Amino acid sequence: MRVVITGGAGFLGLHLSRRLLASGHEVVVLDIAPFDPSEYATLGEPLPNGWERRLNIVCGDVRDAATVRSALRGADAVVHAAAALPLWHPRDIFTVNVTGTQIVLDEACALGVDRVIFISSTSVYGIPEKHPLYEDDPLDGVGPYGKSKIWAERLCLAARRAGMVVPIIRPKTFVGPGRLGVFQILFDWIERGKPIPVIGSGTNRYQLLDVDDLTDAIERSVMLPAERVNTTFNIGAERFGTVREDVQTLCDHAGTGAFVVPTPPALVKSVLRVLETLRLSPLYKWVYGTADKDSFVAIERAKALLNWRPRYSNAEALCRTYDWYQAHKAMLDRREGVTHRVAWRQGALRWVRDILPSGKKRVTPKV
Repeated sequence: MRVVITGGAGFLGLHLSRRLLASGHEVVVLDIAPFDPSEYATLGEPLPNGWERRLNIVCGDVRDAATVRSALRGADAVVHAAAALPLWHPRDIFTVNVTGTQIVLDEACALGVDRVIFISSTSVYGIPEKHPLYEDDPLDGVGPYGKSKIWAERLCLAARRAGMVVPIIRPKTFVGPGRLGVFQILFDWIERGKPIPVIGSGTNRYQLLDVDDLTDAIERSVMLPAERVNTTFNIGAERFGTVREDVQTLCDHAGTGAFVVPTPPALVKSVLRVLETLRLSPLYKWVYGTADKDSFVAIERAKALLNWRPRYSNAEALCRTYDWYQAHKAMLDRREGVTHRVAWRQGALRWVRDILPSGKKRVTPKV
């Protein structure tokens, strides 16, 4: 099967293309960013011989119809994962996430590619009080990013009504080897043995997701019959504790003396809101606004229709991501940006980190 992945040079795209190549598929990566297949080697077991002949790379923008048409020609399915993230300018968020989605759907339809898997987000639910969240619950996206995903989903529903097969995947925040962004900030503080502030008491439950479990669900959406997949799926970890439990498990795993510290939510959110406005912090409203709230979705639909079962708990996913970070830190370049594959500029958070005392590292006794 020939599968096109828009946004294929991103964190999810890299893992998904690697998985599909390992399964024997032909993969076309479409991305405006450079794509280096040698990065596959840092993510896990070697790929089977000959995978290079099944990988095609198209450098271009999903907002350009001619580029999208060229990439989609001959495809059996498209995974539309290209997106402008919340730290981007609102104009770019709209044009990439909404206009880009319309172009992908239009070009797929024109070329007879009737299956487009759309990667949405659980940010479409906003910050509700009720949990777990189900696929049919009301949508109330937070900020330009959340709203853009709702608009893009509406385009997907229209394409579905017109006869296309358009599975909509709503993943929780996902981590795994290669994930940096906001988690690199967490790992940096833990590595230094710093106190790890959590907003509020940390007793809320915040579901995450391992990228391997996400790519498993996406591959099933590509391969299974239309009647099983032509709907909307929440995708998240099945096993997760409170924020305090999961982050402390990661701290204990690191053995650096880092530990979780509760903070007053109203005060901390007010400070972060000011820092965000002044562009002195990379943490945006969706991150700090939900940090002290329950945030988890029901995954029964995906389990039933996709026959999907997540392998990793929150804590397991965080620990293996941290281990990858430690193992590859020396080879990571020092680029900073606003994607999930580079470090985010900490801004004022770095000042806070540097004045906080470090804990005592765990010493393993000699036998």
